[in-house]
Amino acid sequence: MSKLLHISGSPRGTDAESLRVAEVFLDAYRDAHPGDTIEHWDLWDGSLPGFAVGAKAKMTVFSGAEPQGEEGEAWNAARRVFERFDAADRLLFSLPMWNHSVPYVVKQFIDVVSQPGWVFGFDAEKGYTGLLAGRGKKAAVLSTSAVWAPGLPPSFGTNFMSPYFTDWLHWTGIDDVTEIGFHPTVTGDWDAARADVDARARELAKGF
Repeated sequence: MSKLLHISGSPRGTDAESLRVAEVFLDAYRDAHPGDTIEHWDLWDGSLPGFAVGAKAKMTVFSGAEPQGEEGEAWNAARRVFERFDAADRLLFSLPMWNHSVPYVVKQFIDVVSQPGWVFGFDAEKGYTGLLAGRGKKAAVLSTSAVWAPGLPPSFGTNFMSPYFTDWLHWTGIDDVTEIGFHPTVTGDWDAARADVDARARELAKGF
């Protein structure tokens, strides 16, 4: 059996297209994988710690020392977030586009879990190594936008979200990444776009 963790980046509840399509995906996943465990992590639920002190702890770790006191508490709080993320071997991310990129709470999640010895190793000559590689982890990234869409001019925005987020996953060592996009534009046919993305989500979920 596998564990699927759905990490959502929208605070809009039932009004969010990203969450709606995620539920379509998860319904199909449940049917295809009845023995698997599914957990939802709403990044807006207050579970992400601040990282001002954690950033100092990170540099302490980089120097080869062990964080102590306030730094140690911040490091342990970040570790708990990482362990929740790392406990899943199937990851579904539902991400709305905000200002050409990910919502700030998604960036906060990335900055909290992306720590030396957890997500990456580093060598001064060879550079970074993704520590989540070779463990059978798979990710599906569902991205949505209401204005930007492929082929539109720059006045409709630029998609920094998908390249950035997918590159981060690859950097961690997760190479098996599937992308699902819902980008109907303001004047598009939303019903037809919903039908298309729902069909793709259901199909991908079966083999995820």
